[in-house]
Parts: sequence; structure tokens; C-alpha cells
Amino acid sequence: MSEKKLHHVTLIPGDGSGPEVIAAAKRVVEATGVPIEWDEMEAGAAMIEKYGTPLPDRVLDSIRRTGVALKGPITTPVGTGFRSVNVALRKTFDLYANVRPAKTLPGLAGRFDNVDLVIVRENTEDLYAGIEHMVGEDAAESIKLITRKGCERIVRYAFEYAVREGRKKVTAVHKANIMKCTDGLFLDVARQIAKEYPQIVFDDSIVDAMCMRLVMHPEDYDVLVCPNLYGDIVSDLCAGLVGGLGLTPSANIGEAGAIFEPIHGSAPDIAGQHKINPTAAILSASLMLAHLGEAEAAANITRAVADVIAAGKTLTQDMGGNASTEEFADAVIAAL
Repeated sequence: MSEKKLHHVTLIPGDGSGPEVIAAAKRVVEATGVPIEWDEMEAGAAMIEKYGTPLPDRVLDSIRRTGVALKGPITTPVGTGFRSVNVALRKTFDLYANVRPAKTLPGLAGRFDNVDLVIVRENTEDLYAGIEHMVGEDAAESIKLITRKGCERIVRYAFEYAVREGRKKVTAVHKANIMKCTDGLFLDVARQIAKEYPQIVFDDSIVDAMCMRLVMHPEDYDVLVCPNLYGDIVSDLCAGLVGGLGLTPSANIGEAGAIFEPIHGSAPDIAGQHKINPTAAILSASLMLAHLGEAEAAANITRAVADVIAAGKTLTQDMGGNASTEEFADAVIAAL
């Protein structure tokens, strides 16, 4: 029997309740038997006094070495001039594809029982590029930057993802009826690339109509590919369709690295109380294992989480139970 491959992963617990959910996810990953050497790195507001930044260079160096990170939520400090740790990481490693699955988990009360969506969001351009300034004292201007290269690689990623994961349909989300140059470019590129994938159904939708349709008939959609701003908004909407941010994982993918993280905030108000839901972090770790080529272990985690939630015996408070963060992780490990 061949020896299992050892993977090297940067572990960033984050701050607030981040260390609690990441510790739970780490234990679940270790329970799969996949050998991982963790390089634990501190980042967040507590690092500012020591390093002058919430994102020390040593964190970036570690990700450069490993190429993969599992990251907890990090509070963006107010008034320091540092816009966002997440934005900085995406820019540094050119993590152009943000992938956010949103799938109904049986056992949780919700408005729908048949949601199975994946939002593929462009992660580096659009209004989030941060090209903005004041115009005098009474006006502000922000530049919406969208490039052909950025459009091509995110749309192609969405179609390749659909092919790889056995998905049937890709929908491009835009506002090209109003923003004819920027979103028009995105839509034109999407239509061109769609021709290369005749086996995948392609359509497009104006973003406001898309939001309406998602809350009426989410079962009509499969993979949504979006520019940065719309993707941020639509992915949170889709998280709401399946029970909230505590249940939804994410992956940030680039050519030179990948960072996996829950999309919820650091919840400092409940930090240390051991009641935050670790599901999103555990499912993010599952996405990480799939990225590392450990498909079986990734699938086992996803199944175990679904089994625990369906059983309804060990749920955190936000899911209607009274289990602690650690007790939920214990139940997932027992179900593996």
C-alpha cells in the first residue's frame, strides 16, 4: 500500500471567533487521515501593535511556500488605512476566482429544500479594485475597472468548473443594459467563451432580475458567474436561501495559490463562548481537500456534515440546537 502524500498548508486562525471555527475544521480534517503539516500563522487586528499591520510578511511568505491556506475570519480594523486583509491576500496572490457553493442541507428549516448553486465571482477587478478618490469636498468618484483578461479567465473558470463537477448550466450575471462598456464587455466575453462549451447550457441575466428569480425559483439555476460586486451581493443572497452565512464555505483560487475560508465575519461579540457554528469552516476545509486532490476525504466531510445536521441531535444555537462549536465538530468526526 503506497504511503499517503503529505500536504503543507498554511493555517490562519484569524481573530474574534475565527480560532474556534478553524480549530474545529482542523480537527475534522485530521480525522480523515489525510496527512497535513500545518504552518500556523497569526494575522488580524492583534498584529498591528507588534508588526504595524494586520497582515505580517511572514504570513505571505508561508502561503508562498505552501500554496494553500485555510483561513478564519479576520476583523478589518477601522481607521488604520488598511482596507481589508481579504482584499490584500486576493491581490497579492492574484486569487481571481471566488467560489461559493450554496446547497440546501436536509434537516434545517428553510424556505427551499432544493437549492444547489455555485457562485463564481471575479475577485480582483470591478469597483472592488479600490480606484476611488474625493472630487473636492462634496463628491466622490470610484472607477469600475473591468478588463478582457479578467472577464475571460473568470468565465472560463466557471465553465471548466461546470464540466469538472458535472454541472449543466452557467448563467452570466450583469447590468449590461445600463453599463454598456464595462458589463457589456463581461457579457460579450461570456457569450464568446460559452460557444466553446456546447455541452453546457448558457444564459445571462440582469443582476436585479437575477435576485428576484433566485428568491422565487432558485432551482432554475446552477453555476452563476459574476463580476466582483454583483458576486459579493448575490452570493450572500444565496447563502440566505440555504440557512445563512454560518453554513456556506468559500474558495479563493489563483494560478499561484488558493485560500479557503468561511464567508461569515469574525463575530467578536461571541468570541470565546464556544457557540459559533463551525459548519462553514469545516466545509471550506472540505473544498481545500478537494483542491489538494483528496476527493474521497473531501466528500466524506461533506457527507458527515450533512448526516449530523439531518440527524438534528447535535446542532449549534443558530441551527436550533444547543451544542457547542466543539461538540458539533465531535459529531462530524464521529460520522466520518
